[in-house]
Amino acid sequence: MTQDNLRRVRPQPKALRLLAAVALAALAVGTALAWRGGGAPQFETVTLTRGAIESSVSAIGTLQPRRYVDVGAQVSGQVNRLYVSPGSEVQKGALLVEIDPSVQQATVDASRAALAGLRAQLADQQAQHRLAQQQHTRQQQMLRDDATRLEDVQTAEATLTSAGAKIDYLKAQIDQTQATLKADEARLGYTRIYAPMAGTVVSLEAREGQTLNATYQTPNILRIADLSAMTVWTEVSEADVRRVKPGMPVYFTTLGGLGEAKPRRWSGKVRQVLPAPPVPEGKAAGTALAPSTSKVILYTALFDVDNSDSELMPQMTAQVHFVTAAAQDTLTVPLPALTPVPGEPGRYTARVLRADGAAELRQVQVGVRNRTSVQVLDGLAEGEKLVTGEVARATGVRRFVW
Repeated sequence: MTQDNLRRVRPQPKALRLLAAVALAALAVGTALAWRGGGAPQFETVTLTRGAIESSVSAIGTLQPRRYVDVGAQVSGQVNRLYVSPGSEVQKGALLVEIDPSVQQATVDASRAALAGLRAQLADQQAQHRLAQQQHTRQQQMLRDDATRLEDVQTAEATLTSAGAKIDYLKAQIDQTQATLKADEARLGYTRIYAPMAGTVVSLEAREGQTLNATYQTPNILRIADLSAMTVWTEVSEADVRRVKPGMPVYFTTLGGLGEAKPRRWSGKVRQVLPAPPVPEGKAAGTALAPSTSKVILYTALFDVDNSDSELMPQMTAQVHFVTAAAQDTLTVPLPALTPVPGEPGRYTARVLRADGAAELRQVQVGVRNRTSVQVLDGLAEGEKLVTGEVARATGVRRFVW
């Protein structure tokens, strides 16, 4: 074969480029056919079922007795006897504490003696008044008989009037002394302190032999509480407080139940949301608080719970959930599997797997929702399979809806 024939048989560069382009096109067509055919994506789904769903506001609370009273001393003195200890059950009117009554008893004795002295003076003055009355009557008779001087008659009248005034003064003194005696006797009675209500002694701040000084303020001795009903003082952030309303259902668990398989729940209803946050320590009530961006403002919500079984104790920490909305035996779906419809609140789109293996786009109406799930009111049915993701068989690449 000649040199010219060899050049005619050898492929030219232009022909090589054309062959490469044809091969790439054939590969792309084959890949597309494989994707549409045997390489169709495999959908990941979840079967729609019915269940319960709720939307709630979470907060932390502290348990306090619904009714309690701090018992203090109204008189100064040494504690002679304590009849209770922490945990003691007391009835209303039971004797709790005895304070040394020596000073108060002496004051009462002095007031009684002063009262007796005034009464003796009153008796004497009443006798003087009767004598002055007799003398005045005699002077009047003698004046009619023109047997006395006018000066003597005037003196008798003045003596009678003065005796009557002294009687009125002594009666006023006696009333004043009686009032003082009544106060002294009351203070003497304060040396024996009785229970103002029935309940449990939850704290005791005094000891036998301790001297109490009630001159400037009332020293607390103990606290009595009715533990059959508790109040949960809950701190709600300013971002959530508008969602908490009086009468709203609420439940809580305690930290002691975290290790249990099914922690016990206590339920109640919101009684009150205090209109202002607590005043920080060191800040006088009624003064304006300086604006702060470093501290979250917390409001206080109160609700009561029965504690007849004495499972709850004061100062326990409660994990509180205020139920803003709830539904039972309803269709629920994972919230990330839905796509919001722009401009239509409460409307979403979802993909449902049909019997032929294809995904169908649906519009759904939703109701109660929380962070993970949402209630479906319309557009889906129980037992249908909601598409949550897909995997391409040819490439093995997984694509999730959420």
